[in-house]
Amino acid sequence: MTDPRIIVAIDTFDLTKANAILAELDPDLCKIKIGSVVYNALGKSFLKDVSLRGFRIFLDLKLHDIPNTVHETILGFHDCDIEMLTVHLSGGEEMLRKAMLAGQSIHTKVIGVSILTSLGESDTLALFGNNLDDQIGNLFKIATKVNLDGVVCSPHELEIANTILDQCKIKITPGIRDIAVEDDQTRTMSAKEATQKGATFIVIGRPITQAEDISVALKNFSDSIEK
Repeated sequence: MTDPRIIVAIDTFDLTKANAILAELDPDLCKIKIGSVVYNALGKSFLKDVSLRGFRIFLDLKLHDIPNTVHETILGFHDCDIEMLTVHLSGGEEMLRKAMLAGQSIHTKVIGVSILTSLGESDTLALFGNNLDDQIGNLFKIATKVNLDGVVCSPHELEIANTILDQCKIKITPGIRDIAVEDDQTRTMSAKEATQKGATFIVIGRPITQAEDISVALKNFSDSIEK
């Protein structure tokens, strides 16, 4: 089985719609991202169904809580086949260390979320009193210190990630758009550009799941990053 670089984000609470999307996807061409919209509505049974279809799972719940709660939450997925899951880097070193311990116990990689791709410079100044690049750099340094398996970041921060993180660390980039669109993502890039800049995996949601032909859209994205 190949290790596809595309992660398709399924963001619906409707089981029928979610299954219809999965039916048009190829596990040889993509992994599946399951976020809070899907998980909160459909739960573990959907995770297991996705695995049975042959897809590798990226569980994107962006856990952020006290260290013990995050540790126990991750351990609670011991009966699921999850390749990677996310926590917020801003949860701090102790939380991240506990997350890593739990991840190792259930054989899943722990990926740290830096700054959401919906946020811009003014947001990070208001929230953290720091500019975007400096704040992301600080978070990446924490990820390195605790030896996290990888990070999630905008494709525009891949250069910072490549400078601070070891080359072997996973770098997952959302905000992939091959055409300009008006939506809630502000720091976007094409799939080809992101992979050229060092993205290990790229997350693509609506450009695939809302396409007229989902399977063709996935194949087109896959072809674009392989050429």
